[in-house]
Amino acid sequence: MRIKRKWLAVVLAFFMAVLTGCGETAEKPEKEFWSEDGTVSIRLAEGWREKDAAAEGWIGAVSRNGQDAVMVMQSVKEDSFADMEDMKAAVKTVCQISQLEKLDVAEGLPGLKETEAYNCKMNMEGVSGDGYLVYGETDYACYAFIYASKNMNDKTMEYAQAVCGSFQETAPEWAGRPEVEMTDTILWMNGTHAVLTVLNGCDYTIFGDAYADKELIKASQDMLSRQWGITDRESADESLDWLLSKGHRTPFAEEMEELKTEGLDAVPEDGREDFLYENCGMTQDEAERYAQFYKAYREKGEDAISAWDYSRVVMLLSGCYYVGYYEEEEALDRSLEAARMIQMKYDSWDDFTDSYMMGYEYWAEESSEMRRLVYEILLEEPDSPYRLDWNMKLEKSW
Repeated sequence: MRIKRKWLAVVLAFFMAVLTGCGETAEKPEKEFWSEDGTVSIRLAEGWREKDAAAEGWIGAVSRNGQDAVMVMQSVKEDSFADMEDMKAAVKTVCQISQLEKLDVAEGLPGLKETEAYNCKMNMEGVSGDGYLVYGETDYACYAFIYASKNMNDKTMEYAQAVCGSFQETAPEWAGRPEVEMTDTILWMNGTHAVLTVLNGCDYTIFGDAYADKELIKASQDMLSRQWGITDRESADESLDWLLSKGHRTPFAEEMEELKTEGLDAVPEDGREDFLYENCGMTQDEAERYAQFYKAYREKGEDAISAWDYSRVVMLLSGCYYVGYYEEEEALDRSLEAARMIQMKYDSWDDFTDSYMMGYEYWAEESSEMRRLVYEILLEEPDSPYRLDWNMKLEKSW
């Protein structure tokens, strides 16, 4: 978890105001306080005032006389933002925790597991006071409950524990898709689009390329809609059918056949670039690329670039699983079918990648140098799919 600096500043200012106060407080918690996003609530005594808690899932409040304060910090797991050890480290740093005394786990913490409770001293900017800390987690999030007081006596501690015991979580019904257990077969399948996965800043060791995350899922849905016209299962099926039946290899082959009828086949290999430039209305760069395309086409036919289509078949199946258009088993089964076909068509990872790169250059009308560099780097990574034998047995492992 990486707590934003402005949040840490809010926590610091929040509790400093309390530790410089004076007086005594301990009342019956009856008034309900909610986080801004409605996922967390606690009960406090009448007269407590809500304070800015810096984040939607946090609660902050100060007692009537300003002597005591409470803060509930939430870190949602599905946002790739939660780690209990990081939470503890952040609290320790901001509140300058010392004299930490672990307590028997307090009762009355509904819904929390892995609970730990502590008495401690807090020292913020030279201002000292007492603290009561409780850490715990639910399936939805990790939490830190911080109660600060200028003077933590038995009466105040009893009240702090009662407030802590009033904690309630109302987690959203949405739950991220479960992570698929990684196997060599799935890693091999991920290898068919690992270059793009890395360029997108994602993880090729995960089926779906990322852990479940609301914002990432929304971004992936937007990308699929914008770039592919995919908005549901039906439109996903249409795109996959097109890639498998036609793809870019079909117009590629048609263009190569047209160049053949224009006489390119009769031109020696070292003269084709000049021929294309002088007779086919191409720029010098286009002529250079198409001379390479034609050479590869003569050797391999449409498979000179077909890996570009087949790579994106597996990529789309993975992506459409991630956003919920396909269920796990169907996406994996169809990916396995495509992977087996890919394995039969090409001789090695290098052979497949050469076809993929040429397909990219045909589609993008630009060099594949950056993608080629990513591939070369991945060859050396210890967890790279490219360390798997191209001819390994691809079998259902889910």
